Amino acid sequence: MPRRKLRVKAADSARINTELAELRAHLEIHTEWPEVVLAEAEEAAESPRLPEYDATDLPLFTVDPPGSRDLDQAMHLTHRAGGGYRVYYAIADVAAFVRPGGAIDAEARRRVETLYFPDHRVPLHPARISEDVASLLPGEPRPALLWQLDLDADGAVVLADLRRAMVRSHRRLDYAAVERAVDLGGADEQLGLLATVGRLREEQERARGGISLPVPEQEIEETLHGYVLGYRAPGPADGWNAQISLLTGMAAAELMLDAGVGLLRTLPAAPAAAYERLRRIAGALDVDWPQALPYPELIRSLDPDVPLNAAFLNACTGLLRGAGYHAFDESRGLPAPADPGHAALAAPYAHCTAPLRRLGDRFAQEVCAAVAAGEDVPDWAREALPAVPALMAGGDRRSGEVERACVDLVEAELLAGREGEDFTAVVIDVDGKRPGSGTVQLREPAVRARCDGTGGADHGGPAVAALPLGGLIRVRLTRADPATRTVRFAAV
Repeated sequence: MPRRKLRVKAADSARINTELAELRAHLEIHTEWPEVVLAEAEEAAESPRLPEYDATDLPLFTVDPPGSRDLDQAMHLTHRAGGGYRVYYAIADVAAFVRPGGAIDAEARRRVETLYFPDHRVPLHPARISEDVASLLPGEPRPALLWQLDLDADGAVVLADLRRAMVRSHRRLDYAAVERAVDLGGADEQLGLLATVGRLREEQERARGGISLPVPEQEIEETLHGYVLGYRAPGPADGWNAQISLLTGMAAAELMLDAGVGLLRTLPAAPAAAYERLRRIAGALDVDWPQALPYPELIRSLDPDVPLNAAFLNACTGLLRGAGYHAFDESRGLPAPADPGHAALAAPYAHCTAPLRRLGDRFAQEVCAAVAAGEDVPDWAREALPAVPALMAGGDRRSGEVERACVDLVEAELLAGREGEDFTAVVIDVDGKRPGSGTVQLREPAVRARCDGTGGADHGGPAVAALPLGGLIRVRLTRADPATRTVRFAAV
């Protein structure tokens, strides 16, 4: 069933919209497009590079958040003769509309990623491309990279193939609709197969020793009554859909590694000290972690809707630090990484399924398409590869900065004027150097913020006893300032 969200209505969304516009200006986020980019987008929309192979009769469907128009992926699942499954996964062929070295290409390298504000999306590509001619919208023929992924009865890959094709999505679904249909027993064959294959791939992940971390996301959503702020724990349908994308990314990584050229998403294994710290946090949060229980199995046993479990899962994100991109081209002296794996997935992996929203995916797609066709990788893609990791790292930093700033602003705006009010909160982190300070997660509204012990800095007094990690405490709002995007609490 869909997870419950904790939310609070904003009193004045118009004011927040003004502040969000000021925030974009402060962060130097450009929302307007140069005329030359818009002109090139119109030209590309009228004369894209189209593939010869026609797969428009394949009944593909998409699964995305409601209202999305930048649809990168569509899928079709079927049984294989003799047993097992076949997954067709179509990915928008952005390169069909982007001329190497052109204005769109240059602007995309400057933007790097689509940025999401509560009131506004700053896309990687002009809307004429990202929400129209390149998007896999239902009923529209579109150029795509079409993966064929054959799986055995246990969900293991036995064949991965790729070709350019014209495709057509036949219907658009969202996660909640998929989940409802499966839960209520009304799922058609396609949704039933998505659930089956998704679960099998989750078992494959378990067998590899990998883990997909189900961290509740802090969400900002605009409604008719203003903004609401809440947490959303990913549901089963999110996981099934993600497994298809991960399956494709792992197939792409293997294809590129075999060819000696490509772009990987890598993550080194976390040091032992990081796991030791997690064990201490687990104890403080009353999370039972037997010494013999592997970390991935522990994560699978936790319900992210339980506040203490959610606090622990947030602490686990520290193991993901160090993720990055690695470009390689062995024929040109750029070696593949000594350890090409992604530690969380326990397998090599590549970002290649979101080219409308992420710059690096376009280059990975081009490499994969050329290798699968037995052709040389285009020079424009090969020559760009060495610079892509640094571009993506910068884009990731900016995206994280935007996300943090938006949440900070909305939290401060929602709580402004409530200074002196008391709330119930869970202590989810304690400052190692100042144990009287840390981070708390309110039960309602869905706010995470800095907290000082009674008599701490916000009260002008000395720090007191350490905050109880994992403890349920009462806190008092001492500051909520939208101008500085600051929220502070003190333990009562």
